[in-house]
Amino acid sequence: MNSAADDREMRNLARQIFSQALTASSVEKAFDHYVECDHGVLRIGHDLYHLNSYSRVFVTAIGKAANSLAEALQRRTGDRLEGIVASSVEPASQLRGFRYFRGGHPMPNAESVRGAEAMLKALNGLDESGLAIFLISGGGSATVEKPIDSDISLEDLIATYRILVHGGPPIGEINAIRKHLSAVKGGRLARAAHPAKQVSILVSDVPDNTPDALASGPTMPDSTTTDDCYAIADKYGLVKQFPPSIAEFFEKRALEETPKNHDEIFANARWQTVLSNKSVLESAKAAAAEAGFEVEIDNSCDDWDYELAADLLLARLRALRQRTPRACLLSGGEVTVTVKDGGIGGRNQQFALACATKIDGERITVLSAGTDGIDGNSPATGAVVDGTTRGRSSRAGLNVEGHLAGFNAFPLLEQIGDAVMTGPTGNNLRDLRLLLAY
Repeated sequence: MNSAADDREMRNLARQIFSQALTASSVEKAFDHYVECDHGVLRIGHDLYHLNSYSRVFVTAIGKAANSLAEALQRRTGDRLEGIVASSVEPASQLRGFRYFRGGHPMPNAESVRGAEAMLKALNGLDESGLAIFLISGGGSATVEKPIDSDISLEDLIATYRILVHGGPPIGEINAIRKHLSAVKGGRLARAAHPAKQVSILVSDVPDNTPDALASGPTMPDSTTTDDCYAIADKYGLVKQFPPSIAEFFEKRALEETPKNHDEIFANARWQTVLSNKSVLESAKAAAAEAGFEVEIDNSCDDWDYELAADLLLARLRALRQRTPRACLLSGGEVTVTVKDGGIGGRNQQFALACATKIDGERITVLSAGTDGIDGNSPATGAVVDGTTRGRSSRAGLNVEGHLAGFNAFPLLEQIGDAVMTGPTGNNLRDLRLLLAY
């Protein structure tokens, strides 16, 4: 087999490993393990819920995996449940007994607010004899939103989101502020459901040690405080950029505190994570090992700048290759990209294309992709590149450095066949970076 065929085979193998990891980490497979219903008794993890014993059972599904979660739950319980599904992903079909809202992402829209208002109204109607089942997944921060104060318009809220996203804070600090400006985040949906019994099923796109960051923690005790928010705003000089209706809360130090661990609203609440980024990594590791690679995992570059992450991971891969002829390095989480007047692309494609400039001529393949099927403002979920990417781009009349500088990775990657396209997956478990040396 010639070198070109070898490289093409490795690009295909990287796609195959990614696809296998997605399939093995599906909501349906997770529910097979964590959720079952028999004769009206619902098991979630180790907890049992006798559905017929409650005066009302209400389901609230939020985020990019909301449709998949609601469908998986109904397949186990039958048509006995009612609720609301809010997602930025259009459902293939709608479940009987559920209302649907197409919220925005990455910015909230009018449907985000209507969905939040419908949830608050329904949950406020539950009493101590009711059960609230929450299905929470990534992307929910924008998909379901209602300002904490009626003087804050949707336009002001969108402007604030945009300032936060482009103003420099990492996602944890962004979410701290969003929680305290919201009527649904930071445990406030749980407050609305109190005193009903509550259980949250989580498909996590956040680090395992910060579960309340998922969808900005609508059903969990909030680990951030108003003082954190003021400090973050000062650190990045945000207050002067905020719309007046938002800035006033910071200038007067008038933010309301979110519910904390000791709050009575969590006395009858449980949480069960059924999927996370770790699930994808473990599945990818098994698939790569089956393909004959020695596999290591390195998540140390989570939330790093994409260039720094590329340098670290490629150095680790080259070191691993010194002791094995087929080396695989996996990395989860997300890298960051500071976009200035960008084109079409996303963090995964930017990372992959940056790697292509660093591995030119080497027998290395790099895949970086999102598990939700969406990368930035492009129709791709990521890209797979190798030591031939730069040469193939040049022969097609494309300049890799120019597309990198313009944050315009997708047009180049699509033209040379290196874009990874899945469409929305109905899941959201952060990103997977897969590096192969052979």
